[in-house]
Amino acid sequence: MTTVNVDEVGARLSEIISGLHPGEQVVIVQNGEPLAMLTRSRPDQWPCAAGSAKDTKHSMSPDFDAPLEDFREYME
Repeated sequence: MTTVNVDEVGARLSEIISGLHPGEQVVIVQNGEPLAMLTRSRPDQWPCAAGSAKDTKHSMSPDFDAPLEDFREYME
């Protein structure tokens, strides 16, 4: 949780809000005492639509499904 002085909020409110992740909170303080809590709301819907990447080129490494060296002992 982040704290911001009440004097900073007026000048930087837009910046403070845009820097928050959904559900993250900022406590607004004055003289070290909490005054208010600002919470970024969670989105109402998923940010992308189904099929929105259908024309996007995708590639996969040829060894995508090859065993990893770190797990070799578990594969034997």
